[in-house]
Amino acid sequence: MAAGLGTRLRPLTEELPKPLIPIFQKPLITFALDHLIHVGVNRFVINTHRLPELFQNFFAAREYAGFSTTLIHEPDLLETGGGIKNAESHFGSEPFLTYSGDILTDVELQPLIDEHFRRGNDVTLALRHTGLASAVALRDHRVVDISNRYGVAGNFDFANIAVWNSSIFQRISPHKKISFIPIIADWINQGGRIGGIALDDGNWFNIGSRKEYLDVHRLISNKHWRPAYVKRREWPERKASSAIVDSSAQLRGCTVVGRNCRVGADAILDDTILWPDAEIASQSRLEACIVRSQKKVTGIHRDIDI
Repeated sequence: MAAGLGTRLRPLTEELPKPLIPIFQKPLITFALDHLIHVGVNRFVINTHRLPELFQNFFAAREYAGFSTTLIHEPDLLETGGGIKNAESHFGSEPFLTYSGDILTDVELQPLIDEHFRRGNDVTLALRHTGLASAVALRDHRVVDISNRYGVAGNFDFANIAVWNSSIFQRISPHKKISFIPIIADWINQGGRIGGIALDDGNWFNIGSRKEYLDVHRLISNKHWRPAYVKRREWPERKASSAIVDSSAQLRGCTVVGRNCRVGADAILDDTILWPDAEIASQSRLEACIVRSQKKVTGIHRDIDI
């Protein structure tokens, strides 16, 4: 699910969709794809809305890690329910997973899949105490309310990953802009088997702000966090091999220097992320900054996006 607007992360997402923002040189959406490959998924469908050409460029071969990858563009944003319906022609009758393209997590997915089939559910939601909300009421392995539709207090948040049976397609009208939340709420009332399972293990990040983006880099750097499903040996890559950093420059904290970047003499970068092709002038000092692609920076800056 990669069709969001990324409004809370602006201006970073003005020129790059949130699922493509780099985490130590690795685009965010590729963590989701690697995670799914790890549990046996071998075909992907990705919906897009803003800047679809950047997804087309990244997935130019229509595959990822050797697995078929189909892009579906939504000129008009259809939200989560409409986005699922819009992908119907690319699925058969087998169950499928949805995974938000803007989260980063290493939770175990197999328990979610096992729960779906063990309980014979129509839908099974990954749930978590995220600290963001408690919109989902889970009682005896069943979701009995969502967003307080029936007055039952929630005790979990949706962790943005779910398993669905193909019967979901019958419940959504074509080309309709709709969240899946009211669809599930109606389904509960009509006797649907809506399940859920708590996945409170591991790490789960909703990268919705610059602070959360920087915090993820700090955690990876300071705690040496690396999801088991990431197979790329050089990740996390602190400085891209094509970057040119003057020998007198200092890279401190969780600083990351992207592809083809240039960092001048005596520059000091502290907890600062440089996206590809950024350029930092000599004697500049940046702390807790994010420099987007092809931007040139000079002087002293702190806590800003450039």
